[in-house]
Amino acid sequence: MSETTHTEAADAETHALARTEDLRALALGCLDEMKAEETIAIDLAGKTSLADTMIIASGRSQRHVGSIADKILQEMKARGFGNARVEGMPACDWVLIDAGDVLVHIFRPEVRGFYNLEKMWGADRPAGQQLAG
Repeated sequence: MSETTHTEAADAETHALARTEDLRALALGCLDEMKAEETIAIDLAGKTSLADTMIIASGRSQRHVGSIADKILQEMKARGFGNARVEGMPACDWVLIDAGDVLVHIFRPEVRGFYNLEKMWGADRPAGQQLAG
């Protein structure tokens, strides 16, 4: 690999990491602003190729879950992150926003307890990863 190609590859990786961190911060900011509850961010880097970060949060009702998801999607589009894939918006029991390197799960509390993704991914609400909410 030539020196130029190596530098370009390093620049591209740095840009991708910065974009992922910006997207993560955007989602967490929206969750906080919309008063999502029990928000956690799980670092998936090295655990799976699905994403680098999984964010899990709860909304108090179906309407709250839908409003939170709408806010995140609007902000992503406004800030140039494109259109994420979304599942679950009609029912709003559990909405998944797949933005590539960042996955955001927004649950009603009963549904979150049933699926228990935190336990599945080995992040059973460790103190260092739980955010105020």
